[in-house]
Amino acid sequence: MKILISNDDGIAANCIRCLSEVLAQHHDVYVIAPDRERSAAGHSLTLQTPIRVEEVGAYSNVKRAWVTTGTPGDCVKIGISAILSKEEQPDLVISGINHGPNLGTDILYSGTVSCAMEGALLGFKSIAMSLASMKYEYENFRFAAKFVNSLIPKLSQFKFPNKSILNINIPALDEEDIAGVAITELGGKMFTDSYEKRIDPRGKVYYWLAGELINEPVDAKTDIAAVRNNKISITPVTYEMTNENTMSDLEKVLCKDDLCNWF
Repeated sequence: MKILISNDDGIAANCIRCLSEVLAQHHDVYVIAPDRERSAAGHSLTLQTPIRVEEVGAYSNVKRAWVTTGTPGDCVKIGISAILSKEEQPDLVISGINHGPNLGTDILYSGTVSCAMEGALLGFKSIAMSLASMKYEYENFRFAAKFVNSLIPKLSQFKFPNKSILNINIPALDEEDIAGVAITELGGKMFTDSYEKRIDPRGKVYYWLAGELINEPVDAKTDIAAVRNNKISITPVTYEMTNENTMSDLEKVLCKDDLCNWF
């Protein structure tokens, strides 16, 4: 299988290096990643400046690798549309492994999830993958990489819906402490919206986002609850944002008697 890997932590991060090297033992792996950390970049694209791309000898056994000055979304978009040849087009796009979870509504800000979403936008099967840990060492990501390697053959029996990705979050535990896999829905907010007001050494005011964790019921069917229960969470996520249930109600209000030219 041909796999395109990207991330929002940068080409030099241990998380993408571990994932790439593990998967490259079994698949044809191509890597296109930002030149620096782009966490919480969301689904941004570079429009006002050129995107520079350089091929690098990144990791062992990887077919080819490139570093770009672009965002995570740029990496997948330019990779599929301009860099990879017709013969190198991926069967699967994987974004990650992110160091830190991407759960609940936090995925709206996530560069990792948006990177996978770009793959889905372009019509490719795509996965976003995160480890619920802030540790950076190579060995911390080995189980997560091993898990996705075992997941890939199973997904051959699964038909990815259009406009959708799988968002995977793995607890920061040893393999023997993982309680299984849960197919989940997105949870709500992980943190309260709280900003701490501070004063810098020059007497200037600044603010630091310092929200506290929000508890969810342990029996909730959400990704947040699953990870807290030591389970790997797999959530199908779509970028189809039309709220079809509301369309008829809105039409009744704004287009009463089939008249939509009230302005």
